[in-house]
Amino acid sequence: MKYVTMNELEIKQAIDRIVTRTFQMDMTWDWPAGVAFYGVGQAFLATGETTYLEPLRAWIDEQFEDGIPPLTVNAVSIGHTLLTLYEQTQCERYLETAVQMAEFLRTDAVRFADGVFQHTVSQNYDFPQQAWVDTMFMAGYFLIRIGTLLRRNDWLEDGLLQYHAHERFLQDRETNLYLHGWDHIAQNNMSGVYWARGNSWAAYTMSEALHLVEVTHPSYMKIYDSLRDQLSSIVRLQSDQGLWHTVLNDPTAYEETSGSAGLAAGLIRYNEAIGAPMYNKYIQKAVPAIVSKVSHNGTVLDVSAGTAVMKGVEGYKGVAHGRIQGWGQGLALVFLSSLLTYKWATDNSQME
Repeated sequence: MKYVTMNELEIKQAIDRIVTRTFQMDMTWDWPAGVAFYGVGQAFLATGETTYLEPLRAWIDEQFEDGIPPLTVNAVSIGHTLLTLYEQTQCERYLETAVQMAEFLRTDAVRFADGVFQHTVSQNYDFPQQAWVDTMFMAGYFLIRIGTLLRRNDWLEDGLLQYHAHERFLQDRETNLYLHGWDHIAQNNMSGVYWARGNSWAAYTMSEALHLVEVTHPSYMKIYDSLRDQLSSIVRLQSDQGLWHTVLNDPTAYEETSGSAGLAAGLIRYNEAIGAPMYNKYIQKAVPAIVSKVSHNGTVLDVSAGTAVMKGVEGYKGVAHGRIQGWGQGLALVFLSSLLTYKWATDNSQME
């Protein structure tokens, strides 16, 4: 399939509803806002709608006035928004704060096993010597972005180190899927579950890295090979409805929207990186499935709540998925925005 067909107006209307609803949420300087507002930034870049950028800037400026709380690995995800705002406004304050975040990661974030970040959800939840796949988006991708932007090789290399360490600890060589977590003390993968949103953190950020890392850098092919193998397994687990199950290889687990949107966005960005529409038939199936999960008021439906590394498969299947979540809003925006700029997408509304 060469082209993904979509109704461009419908996609833009869905994006607009999601953005509007997202700004009606009350969020703190932490990872739910980090993912949500990363998605809003992507929506702005895809549509050029300044009405998306201004409230984003207002939210960040208000946080500055209140004072930024102590940083964690997950909270550094707000840095994605700071970089987008800096690129659009050239306001030095946004960049200065992003630099502080990068320096926090380099000098203060807790590490283990030769430099991998210990996963820290918030000030209240810390997991000694554990690596979670979420960190690839929250901190690894941020370091690659800011390192590339400012030509800081130390930050770039640290971001790449996180990618390679998480691949080493989390990517299963039999299935090529990513496991949710690794416990370095116990030397095991804890739940041993292939979680959909976790795999989307890996797939989407690796696909983005292929657009930032020089092809002559030794890390490029490491990332490419990991992603290539992961996606070849991911597409074969897509449901008939076009989504993915929250436990990827368990068809009795519910279909979950945030992970599905992140995975589908990863397919788009991977196709663009390799210069071929290889996975278009899977992207096509995802389009109506994800659009159907955007309610009339812009809430992205069927998004699983915050998910620790559970004790087993049943724990993941039992995670609630009936409320609005910042990461659901953000990842849906990432996918829909990617569609609008996708080289192999075409508007079929005129054919109807």
